[in-house]
Formats: sequence, C-alpha cells, structure tokens
Amino acid sequence: MKRFLGFIRKEFFHIFRDKRTMVILFGMPIAQILIFGYVITNEINNAKIAILDKSKDEVTKKITSKILSSSYFQLYDNLKSTSDIEKVLKKGEVKEVIIFEPDFAQKMEKQGNAKIQIIVDASDPNTANILVNFTKGIINKFIQNENSQIQYPLQIVPEVRMMYNESLKGVYMFVPGTMALILMLVSAMMTSISLAREKEIGTMEILLASPLKPIQIILGKVVPYLVLSFINAVVIIMLGNFVFGVPVKGSLLLLMLECILFILLALSIGIFISTKASNQQIAMIISMFGLLLPTILLSGFIFPIHNMPKVLQVISLLMPPRWFIIIIKNIMIKGTGFLYVWKETLILCVMIVAFIGLSVKNFKVRLE
Repeated sequence: MKRFLGFIRKEFFHIFRDKRTMVILFGMPIAQILIFGYVITNEINNAKIAILDKSKDEVTKKITSKILSSSYFQLYDNLKSTSDIEKVLKKGEVKEVIIFEPDFAQKMEKQGNAKIQIIVDASDPNTANILVNFTKGIINKFIQNENSQIQYPLQIVPEVRMMYNESLKGVYMFVPGTMALILMLVSAMMTSISLAREKEIGTMEILLASPLKPIQIILGKVVPYLVLSFINAVVIIMLGNFVFGVPVKGSLLLLMLECILFILLALSIGIFISTKASNQQIAMIISMFGLLLPTILLSGFIFPIHNMPKVLQVISLLMPPRWFIIIIKNIMIKGTGFLYVWKETLILCVMIVAFIGLSVKNFKVRLE
C-alpha cells in the first residue's frame, strides 16, 4: 500500500512540475467554457436590419418601434428605395430588410390587411430562419394586441409555456454539452499521454518490473488526474452558474458524483489509448480526433440524435458523452433525482469496467 501511495504522490509531483500540463488542465477548460458559452449559441442578439418604409404612417412607425425595442434587432439604416436593398445585403452587415408597402395604415383600416415584405440574407440558412421567425412573431403579437377588442364568433388562443428554460437561452443547451466535451478531451488526453511518455523516456520497463501490479500502475496514473479533473468540473459548474446563469436545480451531491463517474470513464479511456499508442504524439492525435468529433457530432451536444440516420443513432449509443449530457441536463436544468438517471449512470459504470479491464489486459500482455 505504501508503494502505491508513493507512486500516486510521484505522479502529483510530476504533474505540478510540468507547466504545460498545468496550463492544459486548468487553463484550457476555463477558456473553452467561456468561449463556447458565448460563441456557440442559437440565439439572436442585436442582429443588424434595414427598413424600407414606403408608407411612413403611424402604424408602420409603431411596428418598427416594436421590432427595434427588442434585444434581437438593431437598426442599421433606413433605406430610401428598393435599389438599396441588394447593395446593403451584399455588404454583409445587414441580415434582414423589412419593407412596408405604401398606404399601409389605410389598407389595414379599409381592407383589413396590408403587406410587409421580409428579405433575408440566407447564406446562413439557420440564422435566416431564426430572424424570420422572430420578426413574424413580433409582428403577429403587435397585430393581436391591436385587434384584441374585436370579437370573433370563434377564437382559439393557444397558451404556450416553456418548461425548464422559459427564456429559451441557448446556454442551457450548450453549457452541459461543453462541459462533457471539455472533461472528455482534457481527462482522456492527459492520461493517454501519461503512459506514452513513460514509453518514450524509457521508464515503462522500470514500472513493469516494479513490485506494483498492473492495476496499481493504472490506478496510480488515474487518481491524480481524477482529483484535478474534479476540480475542473467544479470550476466549470461555477462558471456556468455565475457567468451564464445555468442553474443547479437538482442535488449538488448527485451532480458531483456523476461528474466523478464521467471523469473516471474519460480517464479510463485515456489510459486504454495510452496502452495502444507507442508515443505521446500518437496518443494525443487519437485522443483529439478520436474523441473530439464523435463528442460533437454523435452525442446530441449540437445535433439532435433523432434526426440522424439509424446507423448513426446506433453508433451514438457507444458515445459516453451522450449519456453524461442527459444526466447533466436532468440534474441541473430539470432538477430530477437519481431515479430519473439510473439507466444512464449504469451505462457509464459498465463502460468504466470495460475500459479498465481492457487496459489491465494490455498491461498483462506486456508483462508476459
């Protein structure tokens, strides 16, 4: 036991002496959660628009004021003619142009309808759809308020309530996913280069010839990174809560235990990669490209799994971040307990046993 504890202590000293390792362990996660939290979002804020008002009456001014009073849009320019539309869109700064037809208020009063044309830069189709939906929503809300005194024979007024994320903030989706991405990459990458480094500098044979058993060597490599990655998880949760306002509605203790479980899984994957890689460079390449793209594409982090082809849906079942993201969203955002996430927790436990078993087996092969 003393040899094992001494081995763990040696690993801690080795990590603290390496400044590059410390930067990767603590600097990268903080930078990534801040960058991803602010940059990766499906929300629209201060999108620049131009308005061509051919009527310039009281109604068009009210609608314009209503649109610009929201935080979604920012007026770039009031256009004078239709010939200016293509020019302003080609510059790339304006994403949407709203056009009011002549005699707008009169047509609304006499005919009961008037036309508003919305021209959008669709070079980014997702942004274009969001802009159109937001604009139409504001206009429809204005018309509904204006006609609230008119009684119709039959009215169906749907009442919508958004559960768990009433303001539809994008960070509620991206912070849990970014947390899974960071913990997976950092934990797996650091442990994968750990044993690969031993192979390169020639100390692997010394470890294999030592009284320590393969399982003790593996655990000795995992424990220091487990502790440091847990500190990372705490920092990420605090940043998500205090900087981005993502709540922790469920049990904080359960959340911490699930984070430890996922970190342990990421570390075991990193150890398994390191037993297969012959040097640090190969271990890092496998960790980055073998885990980064699957985590982003197949975990449900950005793209809904149910929209994927059946083959990819089956493959996504093997992605650990998929199950961890479900757990995090349930605990942090929905406030659910263990009874709602026990299946995902069990899957993570099975994966941990599998990867640690494979790692130990590889060590035994080398010892023979």
